[in-house]
Amino acid sequence: MYLKKPFWRTSSQTESENQTRPESAVAELVNSLDLQRLYREVTLALRTGLREARAEFSFLRVRGLRSILKFLRSVAESDSTINLFSNTQSIPDLQVVPVLFQQSLKELDEQTVSNVEHIFSVEPMKITSPSTDDEVALALRVLEGCCLLHPHSTVLAHQHSAIPVLMNILSTRGVLEQGACLDALISIMLDSSANQTDFERCNGIEEVAVLIRDKQVDENLRLKCGEFLLLLIGHVNGRDTPPMATIHEDVRRFLGEKCASLIWAASQFGSTLDPEERLTALHIQARRVLESIDLY
Repeated sequence: MYLKKPFWRTSSQTESENQTRPESAVAELVNSLDLQRLYREVTLALRTGLREARAEFSFLRVRGLRSILKFLRSVAESDSTINLFSNTQSIPDLQVVPVLFQQSLKELDEQTVSNVEHIFSVEPMKITSPSTDDEVALALRVLEGCCLLHPHSTVLAHQHSAIPVLMNILSTRGVLEQGACLDALISIMLDSSANQTDFERCNGIEEVAVLIRDKQVDENLRLKCGEFLLLLIGHVNGRDTPPMATIHEDVRRFLGEKCASLIWAASQFGSTLDPEERLTALHIQARRVLESIDLY
C-alpha cells in the first residue's frame, strides 16, 4: 500500500504555501490534517499487512509481506513518514519484526513439531504451512527495511535471536534467501553491539568465507558475500573495539593476508561519492575481492 497525497491539496498549492504564505491558523490546520491522514494510512497499512503476515497459509503470508515491503519503500520517501513509522513500532500490535520471527522466519523443525502437537491434541487443529523460499526472502527484505528505517528494530531482532536464525538460513537455504540474508545481516548489526557479538559467537566470518571460497556456489552470491565483507568492515565494524575487535584477524585467517588487506583498503571507499557512485564502487571492489580469493 502506497501512501497517498491528501485530496484537499494540490502540488501547486503546497508549493505556493511553502514559498509565499507565512504560518497561519489555516496552515496549521491543514498540516494537522495531513499528519492525522498520514498516521491513519500508516497504521491501516501495517494492520492490513500484519494480519496476512500472521496467516496460517504461506500464500497469504507472502501477500502480506509484499504489502509491507511496498509500504516500507513508500515510507522511506520522507522524514515525516519515517518518524510516523518509528512511532508505530512502539505499539506491540503494530511491531513488524516480532511477526517475522514468529511466522515466516520460524524454523521448519519448530513448525513441524507444532503441527504434530496439534494433530495429537484434543483441541481443534491449526496447521501452519511451512515457509516457502519466496516467503523467507521477502521476510528478510522486510527485516532489512525495518532495521534501516527504525534502528530500535535491531533490538527487537536480537530479542528473537536474529543472528542464529539468519546464520542458519545462510548455511541451509537457497541462493535467493542467502542473498537477502546477507543484506539483512548488515542492517541488523548496524550500531547494534548485541547483534555483532552474536555474529562473532556464531563464527559468522567463517560461514561467509565458506561460501565465497566455494567456486561451485552461484557467482552472484559470491559477489554478494564480497559486498557483505566490504560493508561489514567499512561501515558496521568501524573501529577495532569490542565486540568485533577480531574481525580483521578472522578475515585474514579464513581468506588470506592479501585478500584481508584488499578488503580493508577497499572498504574505505565512497565517503565523497553519491549513492549511485557508491553502489557502483561497491560492485567493482567486490569483484576484485572475489578475484583475489580465486587466486589465493
